[in-house]
Amino acid sequence: MSLSLPADPPQARSLTGVVPEMIAALSGESEWFAPARSAVVCVIDGLGALNLAARKGHARFLSSVGTKRDVARTVFPSTTAAALTSLLTGTAPGQHGIVGYRLRIPGTDRLPNQLKGWETDGLDPETWQRREPILQRETDHGRPCFVVSRAEYVGTGFTAATLRGAEFVSAQDVAERATIAADLAARHPGALVYLYAPDLDSVGHRVGWESDAWSATLETVDAAAGLLAKSLTPGVGALITADHGMVDVPRHRQLLLGEESPLVAGVAAIGGEPRMLHLYAESGQAGAVAAAWRESESGRAWVLTRDEAIEAGLFGAVDDDVRPRIGDVLVAARSAVAYYDDRTGDKGPQNMVGQHGSLTPEERIVPLLRLGAFA
Repeated sequence: MSLSLPADPPQARSLTGVVPEMIAALSGESEWFAPARSAVVCVIDGLGALNLAARKGHARFLSSVGTKRDVARTVFPSTTAAALTSLLTGTAPGQHGIVGYRLRIPGTDRLPNQLKGWETDGLDPETWQRREPILQRETDHGRPCFVVSRAEYVGTGFTAATLRGAEFVSAQDVAERATIAADLAARHPGALVYLYAPDLDSVGHRVGWESDAWSATLETVDAAAGLLAKSLTPGVGALITADHGMVDVPRHRQLLLGEESPLVAGVAAIGGEPRMLHLYAESGQAGAVAAAWRESESGRAWVLTRDEAIEAGLFGAVDDDVRPRIGDVLVAARSAVAYYDDRTGDKGPQNMVGQHGSLTPEERIVPLLRLGAFA
């Protein structure tokens, strides 16, 4: 079938190239960035370029250091687990294997959460995530590498899968994290510092990015970004980016899949997340599942088979071991809708307002803002 998928802005860089190019800048060899003596990459989780543009009055610093052209395209699915792994390994989901929020372990009925399910589902951070983390490689080669984030992420499976090798420095306040990151970069020539700010994403999921609370949190994050810029010493380069943007989906736009729904016929398991489903079909039912979803949902979602998604390059080149992790059928929302399996006992996720995961520009285009030596 002919797929009509959205095109990325021609000037948008790939998120997978950000950290490799920053490292290249430390030796004066980057094609993207000017030379630098140390580098800080700051990820503001959940800050899409279009979200920022719509609320620029609440982000005067961030808006002042970038234009519409200063953007990157995140990976597909546009979800934190896949995007941060791509950023921190320099590879696409088809290589590192984190191809969604919930994935079925091939040959089992388990669908672990790719952010929080490492410990509960026994995923090995060094094998389930299939590519060497950049910070591990750089540390092994003698480069000082640091992670500045919240204490709650110390020692988690996802941290081990993506950030192992670096020294972890924790602080709860986002402004304090910013000053710590700048100080580390100043005191350790050649350092690579990863600064993570999940504050905005958390609020967006709870009450939506169009809420007053989100705008207030953006002001806090914006102030921290300004503090980072002021704290950088000469020769240190910093980059501010994000893993994904966000779309608000009100309750009346949720599509609940109950026992009687024809859309669950032939579906053995539902993975992914509400705006990007991985449908794992029963044996021999993939074609029927794809046909049913296309007939019902093609007006508000892209419905693709696994082969179509791979052929379209949505996951990048896909390794053979990763292929069975991808659903037989993928459903990526294009309008402001979200799909929930209403047969599950836990209805808590249905309270979520801000969402992401799909292919829309709101979800996939993120800022790429340069500070210090990179400006």
